[in-house]
Amino acid sequence: MEKEHCADGDIKILAEKLKVCGHPVRLKILCLIEKQDSCVTELWQCLDQSQPVISQHLAVLKEKEIVESDVQGNRRIYSISDPFIKNMVQSFPFLQQMGAGSQSVRA
Repeated sequence: MEKEHCADGDIKILAEKLKVCGHPVRLKILCLIEKQDSCVTELWQCLDQSQPVISQHLAVLKEKEIVESDVQGNRRIYSISDPFIKNMVQSFPFLQQMGAGSQSVRA
């Protein structure tokens, strides 16, 4: 095996991203915003979690540059910014079965 395919630095970065995304609430958030960019209010209503809980999880994802936000009027809209994580979430079989036209996703 060639060592260059598994550079320690790259593996460490990927492992950290996977660790951050591995929390059940964060994974649900990622599934939701993959199907439709969403604001905090839409996320906490859909996930039946408090607004502070969702905001804290989004802050962790944003700190690790996994999600980004865009201000639209008085709302902050979140989307997945990391291509590795976006591809991973898109590969989840249950999301593929829901189809690209789904507007409301319950994770």
